[in-house]
Amino acid sequence: MKTLEIPTFECETGNYHTFCPISCVAWLYQKIEDSSFLVVGTKTRGYFLQNAPGVMIFAEPRYAMAESEEGDISAQLNDQKELERIRLQIRDDRNPSVIIWIGTCTTEIIKMDLEGIAPKLEKQLGIPIVVARANGLDHAFTQGEDTVLAAMTHRCPEYNLHIMTQRERDEANLVTVDVDQSNKFIEERGKLNRCSSVLFGSLPASVASQPNLESKRQSVPVSGWLPSQKYNELPALGEGVYVCGVNPFLSRTATTPMRRRKCQLVGAPFPIGPDGTRAWIEKICSVFDVKPDGLEERENQIWKILSDYLEVIAGKSVFFMGDNLLEISLARFLIRCGMVVYEVGIPYMDRRYQAAELLLLQHTCKKMKKPMPRIVEKPDNYSQVQRMHELQPDLAITGMAHANPLEARDIDTKWSVEFTFAQIHGFVNARDALELVTRPLRRRSDSNLGCRNLSKQAVDV
Repeated sequence: MKTLEIPTFECETGNYHTFCPISCVAWLYQKIEDSSFLVVGTKTRGYFLQNAPGVMIFAEPRYAMAESEEGDISAQLNDQKELERIRLQIRDDRNPSVIIWIGTCTTEIIKMDLEGIAPKLEKQLGIPIVVARANGLDHAFTQGEDTVLAAMTHRCPEYNLHIMTQRERDEANLVTVDVDQSNKFIEERGKLNRCSSVLFGSLPASVASQPNLESKRQSVPVSGWLPSQKYNELPALGEGVYVCGVNPFLSRTATTPMRRRKCQLVGAPFPIGPDGTRAWIEKICSVFDVKPDGLEERENQIWKILSDYLEVIAGKSVFFMGDNLLEISLARFLIRCGMVVYEVGIPYMDRRYQAAELLLLQHTCKKMKKPMPRIVEKPDNYSQVQRMHELQPDLAITGMAHANPLEARDIDTKWSVEFTFAQIHGFVNARDALELVTRPLRRRSDSNLGCRNLSKQAVDV
């Protein structure tokens, strides 16, 4: 029996080529509907948010920019008074349920005490203020969300082992069993009542509903999400609560409930692709001693639906330059689809948090008889371009800065940031993920077909 191929990890000394983490405002404002975000920094940060994610256009009622000027940087102005003035304006204009301060590199450099100012203003205004420092010290722009969710963990109510929530009572009352199975039901329901499951990660409501339904089919109801759509609906955390993430860039959010709230982390692969989604649900079921039902058939059904995309990418090769920390999960999914992954560049990887994902990657490579990709942490982009020149992959998934130069070298590219904003989680959305991957490959195929037709017409003439 062939043993699993152990992944090899390398670390280079490349610079971080990624967006600023304050870009998390672009999707978090959509998830937390009654929130207001205040980014504290220079005009440069405001220009970035307005032009790159386009937040100012769509989210102006729930987004503000506190611009640091010369007086702030030289400590000639009182930070607390200036922030108090802005806070009052936000409260009067928008009346949010929570205000989230986003610190930037500027607040770090001038040592602005946001954590010290926030409690005083919160007491004066009567509105909760959450402080998150999303600055350039992070490895990837997606870690801005990680910082915000870790800060919100401290605002979650305390979970009481002996008190069932109203939702849990309703779900318990809806379940009916035969009299002969009553003892087994009481034993299983007793474990579910003693424990609670909370999922963390910002997903659109339409996408988050899918894991909720899949878990409910397995009789493992989800008690809540972090973040929740409303601030007053934050899930209860504490001893007896199992937390599970949906994105690989949330390692800080994963450790905070364990260290601060005595929660237990479910170490599972991430629900990206049919294989990852099935493994994710199975791991949650195992924690609650529930036998999964119908997941294999569900996965096989999705693979049949994806058959037209699988024909396009089967045997093709892909190279990940590294940008958003989704690389390992996407590489595993694409290998399962029949692609060859030459290299997985990743800005930073928490191997403990992604241990289950790495193990699934090993099993996938063995199942598909594909070589284990090279995993390079903090890659040097110049060296990567040289390796791509030698390997000549069919597709490079890269940041926007390197897309045009690679296209000039006749390598098809796909922006990695598109996978961050696209709906790629769960069984149903696997098709959207493959749509992104196959688009440049289909474009090249159509271009080659057009060239052949033109050549044929010229010969006929």
